[in-house]
Amino acid sequence: MCETKARLDGKVAIVTGGSSGIGLEAAKNLASRGARIIIASRNETKLIMAKDHIQNATGNSDIAYGILDLASLSSVRSFARNTINNEPRLDILIDNAGAVILPDRLTEDGLNLTMQVNYFGAFLLTYLLLPLLKKSSPSRIIIGTAASMYFGSIDFDHWNDIGRYSWVESLANSKLADALLAVELSRRLQDTGVTANSYDPFIVRDTDILLNVPGWASTIAAPLISLIGQPKEDVGKQLAYLAAEPELYNISGFNYKFCSKWLNHWWATDAEFTEKLWEESKKAVNITTAEDWEAQTD
Repeated sequence: MCETKARLDGKVAIVTGGSSGIGLEAAKNLASRGARIIIASRNETKLIMAKDHIQNATGNSDIAYGILDLASLSSVRSFARNTINNEPRLDILIDNAGAVILPDRLTEDGLNLTMQVNYFGAFLLTYLLLPLLKKSSPSRIIIGTAASMYFGSIDFDHWNDIGRYSWVESLANSKLADALLAVELSRRLQDTGVTANSYDPFIVRDTDILLNVPGWASTIAAPLISLIGQPKEDVGKQLAYLAAEPELYNISGFNYKFCSKWLNHWWATDAEFTEKLWEESKKAVNITTAEDWEAQTD
């Protein structure tokens, strides 16, 4: 499953959440295929350690990192600006970073913290990097989601409310938005050479997924994760397959699990709703006139 012999020499890939877990495993796999890798997260110490680890494990010295705090839109904008200024191309964007059981509060940007870390930050980063991805086509966008999306809902009048959703609901809502973003991206990027798909990593062992879980719940969940969870190396391989496999070069708008097309949310077929998600997301992250490449190309 998920085996590909594809090489990526001369290609550039960004992996958010690339300093640990499945993001690190995906970055290693892509680096072993010859790609220039840019890993992104908010912890510079972990990024430096991950960069050294990837170089030592793969023999690929073309590894870079960038500070990216999805809870800060200014940080997202800074990372995107540095990428555009310093990278002549971008072939692969893996929006992998995310978190569970975050505090129920607003960020400095006035957005629900879980929604921003899991969705709005990825939306803004992807939007800002799309001109570079289109210039580098054929290129690919891969967005992480989760099975919790099937229980999610999106109410544009209340998606940033505090005190309205449990942590499970907030996670489900954010992951649903991620899945629908991939569908809307696919629709908008037709005939550009850029594809967009989402992926569900299922349950993964040996990651920090339980980092914010209360002690009693973590004690209960840990044995279950160990029993049924996938090794993080396998999920990294699945991500690399979606990013590199030549047969997927023009496949777009699907949700993947275990390297196979998987059931998407029923709202994925509602083009009117996914279009509204796009427009409301632009408003939420305050896309400026200078950033709005859509308006500039109309």
